[in-house]
Amino acid sequence: GRRKSWLVPTQYILGFFMIYMSTQVDALLGDGKGRSPDVVALTVTFFLFEFLAATQDIAVDGWALTMLSRENVGYASTCNSVGQTAGYFLGNVLFLALESASFCNKYLRFQPQPQGIVTLSDFLFFWGAVFLVTTTLVALLKKENKELTPTKEETKGITDTYKLLFSIIKMPAVLTFCLLILTAKVGFSAADAVTGLKLVEEGVPKEHLALLAVPMVPLQIILPLIISKYTAGPQPLNTFYKAMPFRLLLGLQFAFLVWWTPKVKHEGGFPVYYYAVVLLSYALHQITLYSMYVAIMAFNAKVSDPLIGGTYMTLLNTVSNLGGNWPSTVALWLVDPLTVKECAGAQEQTCGTAVAAELCTKAGGSCVITLDGYYVESIICVILGFGWWFLLGPKFKKLQDEGQSSWKCKRTN
Repeated sequence: GRRKSWLVPTQYILGFFMIYMSTQVDALLGDGKGRSPDVVALTVTFFLFEFLAATQDIAVDGWALTMLSRENVGYASTCNSVGQTAGYFLGNVLFLALESASFCNKYLRFQPQPQGIVTLSDFLFFWGAVFLVTTTLVALLKKENKELTPTKEETKGITDTYKLLFSIIKMPAVLTFCLLILTAKVGFSAADAVTGLKLVEEGVPKEHLALLAVPMVPLQIILPLIISKYTAGPQPLNTFYKAMPFRLLLGLQFAFLVWWTPKVKHEGGFPVYYYAVVLLSYALHQITLYSMYVAIMAFNAKVSDPLIGGTYMTLLNTVSNLGGNWPSTVALWLVDPLTVKECAGAQEQTCGTAVAAELCTKAGGSCVITLDGYYVESIICVILGFGWWFLLGPKFKKLQDEGQSSWKCKRTN
């Protein structure tokens, strides 16, 4: 359908919403002096942001499928990954640096100040204004080619949309893909979700970790361009399959890095060679991550039916994202249950539960970690990951050999 007619209003709403939130965010987050964050209001706010962003995502995915020819549709993943890299850098790395008082005082100021150069409210207002300006330019300068736009609309309403989604996901090829991709990233969950938190826990400043992402930006922009040469063809999942074992092994390397961190820490922080090792580890991880990410995005674009592309491709991308998010959530939740603690300084006390830990403290003892659950989790995840790669990986690769008819949804209009 007419993707621009969805994209422009959504962008305008997002822009005005961010500008409004710039006036409210400080109150919602609390002042740290007795005023606690408004969790309910923050939940509603994030829900609205996600709803608007998801609507925008559907329109952009559908537009990419109609803008690019079928032989070049694999490059949609390149555009997506390069754009997301730039967005992550501006919205996360750059913001964390400019919002940090310690970073700004150390590198950007002559006179120390109690806060960073940019506040969260300033950040929201600026990008809200950018949304409004760029959306206006798209509305005025970009015209949809009506000759290439399908004559039939994707759907006629919300009910029709969900019926269409249900009919898509019932197709054997799509259902197999969803089940496999939902389990494919279990092996990476500990490394992706917990490693950064463990490094901060061991004393590595989060601002320094964020700054390490800066030299990665050129690599993250160049990587999709290089990888797209291999994923834009008829078999993009080969790249996914080949990169998977290397990414799994890097999970063990991350666990070693966390174990090594307290051993090189000194009073002034960490030596330069430590950050060089972290940077190299992160760079290798990014190569494997982007190889798999671009391959999946290219495959989703390749099999999506252009007539229902916005709905179809976003469904596949959503399932792919969910396949990475749910294992990360479980990995974060399991760290504490898998951690073994002992009560030091108080006999006959344990630290198995929160209540037991409190009793240990009252008895004059303290809970000491004897086995960190992160290391247990890292080994289990790598074993599960290689099990998936050996047993289900070949079946996953075979999906790209399915004919185009296996992915086309039969619609009744």
